[in-house]
Amino acid sequence: MEKSRMNLPKGPDTLCFDKDEFMKEVFDVDHFVSDCRKRVQLEELRDDLELYYKLLKTAMVELINKDYADFVNLSTNLVGMDKAISQLSVPLGQLREEVLSLRSSVSEGIQAVDEQMSKQEDIRKKKMSVLRLIQVIRSVEKIEKILNSQSSKEISTLEENSPLLTGQILERIATEFNQLQFHAVQSKGMPLLDKVRPRIAGITAMLQQSLESLLLQGLQTSNVDIIRHCLRTYATIDKTRDAEALVGQILVKPYIDEVIGEQIVESHPDGLQIMYEKLLEFLPHHCCLLQEVTGGAISSEKCNTVPGYDFLVNSVWPEIVRGLEEKLPSLFNPGNPDVFHEKYTISMNFVRTFERQCGSQASVKRLRSHPAYHSFNNKWNLPVYFQIRFREIAGSLEAALTDALEDAPAGSLFCLLASHRTWSSMQRCWSDEMFLPLLVHRLWRLTLQILARYSVFVNELLLRPISNETTKETKKSLVTVSKDLSISQGSSEDQGSCPSETKAIVYISSTQLVYVVADLDKLQDQLPELLEIVKPKLEIIGFKNFSSISALQDSQMSLSACIPFLSERIIKNLSESCFSCLKSALEVPRLYRRTNKEVPTVASSYVDCALKPFYWLQSGQKDKLKQAIVQQWLEGALSESTHR
Repeated sequence: MEKSRMNLPKGPDTLCFDKDEFMKEVFDVDHFVSDCRKRVQLEELRDDLELYYKLLKTAMVELINKDYADFVNLSTNLVGMDKAISQLSVPLGQLREEVLSLRSSVSEGIQAVDEQMSKQEDIRKKKMSVLRLIQVIRSVEKIEKILNSQSSKEISTLEENSPLLTGQILERIATEFNQLQFHAVQSKGMPLLDKVRPRIAGITAMLQQSLESLLLQGLQTSNVDIIRHCLRTYATIDKTRDAEALVGQILVKPYIDEVIGEQIVESHPDGLQIMYEKLLEFLPHHCCLLQEVTGGAISSEKCNTVPGYDFLVNSVWPEIVRGLEEKLPSLFNPGNPDVFHEKYTISMNFVRTFERQCGSQASVKRLRSHPAYHSFNNKWNLPVYFQIRFREIAGSLEAALTDALEDAPAGSLFCLLASHRTWSSMQRCWSDEMFLPLLVHRLWRLTLQILARYSVFVNELLLRPISNETTKETKKSLVTVSKDLSISQGSSEDQGSCPSETKAIVYISSTQLVYVVADLDKLQDQLPELLEIVKPKLEIIGFKNFSSISALQDSQMSLSACIPFLSERIIKNLSESCFSCLKSALEVPRLYRRTNKEVPTVASSYVDCALKPFYWLQSGQKDKLKQAIVQQWLEGALSESTHR
């Protein structure tokens, strides 16, 4: 920025360069010289530079001489400056003293004003406290005056003729009492308030007793206006929970204690359902007026309702839960899973019906967040119920997955009992007699465990040797295995042999192998049907992303992977059975060589023997296997036999 403001002296017009080139920030000597050489020789450039150098030197001297006189006279001009400064110090000191004095005076004034303001604030607070105490006394006297006037005969006569008058008067008292409570809270700690507290307590007790009596009177006479005035009065004094508790104790509890009981449930096969129906009958018969007045009924008009109450949630439901927990503890016992499932299903249907009686979604949310609602749900020991069911299913399945492959019962889709029990176990998990929505995740895991266990069982069958029998029986042989044990004691070693151990080798017949393949194929066809059974159950809990369920497909692929190995063993067994009979073909030349025997017109016996396994597969197993599988096995066995 400084360079841009400097003005170099102007040189002769004959110079071969521009003087402004020297002021550029990107000035480069080499570039400058090469640019000038394009126009003049180096000697001429040197002469021009020397000329301009002398010009610059002269301009610099002139610039120095221009301000030299002022620089020389600087010390002369400062003569007497200290005397002038000392003359100014005295008035400046006086001014400083005056400013400090003024500042002190202002501070004292501000402090005095603050003290006066504090005193005024204290006076204002005391005045407000006095006014509140006066208002408390006035409210107490006003309420007592209304109460005293109520004790006169004239007002008593009016009360007898019109109960509504009492409700209106109580509403006036409640409004005044609400103001009394507000001012009493603001005047907390005042000595005068402690003297008035007994009178306030008496008013509170009288008001609460009168409201309770009036509410009961309104409920007994079904007087909507009395109930409305009474509930509005409770809301005015912020005692809505007291009104709900009163309804629960006086109106709900006697009915609950009468309806709920072990004898009532056990007296009839549908005793639990009948009991719940009686509990639901309480709502329209006894809570109808309360619902209409508070806006809890679905058909109630919102313009003339008293908000802030929810008798179904805060009065009826806690008493129902208390009655069930205290008078019907066997309801939650999971010892008998069938009975537990029935009771749980009926109880949850009752809860859903009760929720539909609530007048709004907000009421349903309040019900579901109520401590009594959580207490009721937590009483049902679902994990224990599932463990009992798990043992039943697992025990039944393991009993079928034995070494002896038993046939499935008549009418079953499957050939073997193990496959039949696997499919029935999965169906049972999602049957209406066992399924519970809160156990969906456990039941889904159990379903996958059943499939995994069956897959392991099939893989174990692959390791069994095939017996020569084509029947369904298995043959076991004992193999003696000797083991030598070395026992070292101290520094000496003794060698001995343990007694021989026997281990059973389990065989599997060709028929059983065919049955396993048929069952695997049938089970894979049934798995989509199982998924269709599961989907509605999952939708109950709000699960809709069925595309993410890939575990069942993985289990299906695991089962499918076993079929090729089983098919290979079956084809090999068929080929060996056929080939063992074809060895007799070597004897044919010997029988007819150098003999006068006639040419045979029928097939030899070894041909029938060789084709017998294929005939058995084609005719005997066609109802159990798909034709494509049978065709594949026949082609494979014949191909292998002919190649051998």
